Amino acid sequence: MDDIIWMGNQPSVKELAKEVGIEKSYPFSKLKDLISSAIKAKRKVHFNPPYRYDNMMLLEELTGIKAAVTKEYASIELINAIVSLRSTKEACEIEEIDKACNIGYEMHTTAMRLCKPGVVEQYIAGVLDGIASSYGCMVSFPTILTQNGQTLHNHYHGNILDKGRMMLTDAGAERVSNYCSDHTRTVPVGGKFDSRQKDVYNIVLACHDKALELAKPGVTYMSVHLEVCKVLAQGLKEIGLMKGNVEEAVAAGAHALFLPHGLGHMMGLDVHDMEDLGQIHVGYDDKVRPSTQFGLSALRMGRELQEGFVITDEPGCYFIPALIDNWRGDKMHTDFLCYDKIEKFKEFGGIRIEDDILITPNGSRFTGEKRIPLTVSEIEDIMSI
Repeated sequence: MDDIIWMGNQPSVKELAKEVGIEKSYPFSKLKDLISSAIKAKRKVHFNPPYRYDNMMLLEELTGIKAAVTKEYASIELINAIVSLRSTKEACEIEEIDKACNIGYEMHTTAMRLCKPGVVEQYIAGVLDGIASSYGCMVSFPTILTQNGQTLHNHYHGNILDKGRMMLTDAGAERVSNYCSDHTRTVPVGGKFDSRQKDVYNIVLACHDKALELAKPGVTYMSVHLEVCKVLAQGLKEIGLMKGNVEEAVAAGAHALFLPHGLGHMMGLDVHDMEDLGQIHVGYDDKVRPSTQFGLSALRMGRELQEGFVITDEPGCYFIPALIDNWRGDKMHTDFLCYDKIEKFKEFGGIRIEDDILITPNGSRFTGEKRIPLTVSEIEDIMSI
């Protein structure tokens, strides 16, 4: 009765189970007896790698495996089965992701219109959270909105926007069904790119478009990442920040001074879908294994692409003062990096452009009904409204 008074009539667990197709229920109180019987019969007990402490403790109680080492006993067979099931999206799942991306469109175009000198970052971040909430949704991850875009995951929103800076917004919506969107746009405070910002932005945009061009079934996303890095290195060479042979520079990892993260990740029921199962199982396969090279080692998604995958395409170019000082002090990649000119960009910040893309039979497409403004002219036009 207390529950009814405070929350109203609530469906029972049995009723909720039936809604998702579970016909036969088993009382939770008997779970330990069931697991104990299975262990005595020398049957394998399959479970996912837990990441919440309460589940670790529950598994210890059920199986006798100490919580400190539970993850080491997680079932590879079960992990692989779930990854196989969730990686390729059905039409109804794509529809949910498209709806989440439609909300993401409204969030990002609103951020562009609000990006004016004197506005506090927190105000815009709060408006974006409110947009998601107004659709009965939540944000798919804590919103990243900052004029200090050189910090990859910058959740500090206390700055006042300054003319001449750029605002990086990485934000998305999560539907009640848990399907997500995840987009990033970087726009000039005040609505107009200066010539230097435009040069770097167009390099990142060329990287973004290259990934969209190459991504299709049968191609590994690691190969797409490396081709995108070549576009980045060539563009930076043309504006005087890199030098030498582009192929050799990328092979050596010199470009990672500007792009220390991977091109993208799997999307779906979570914004980094299935990452808790172990990225090695989600983003890699028997043919493609992770690299240990700085930058490339951060690539979450390297495996061969298949029709029905939804992944992010998110190249960037960042000027991280501490990293620049560190590499210059250690004389890293001096054959490829023009440190004297890079030094002049240390206050520049960072640019990232991100879209969610669906792998189609012959290529890829944007998710959502409308593409968020992307080009320099599109962004400047919407910011002038």
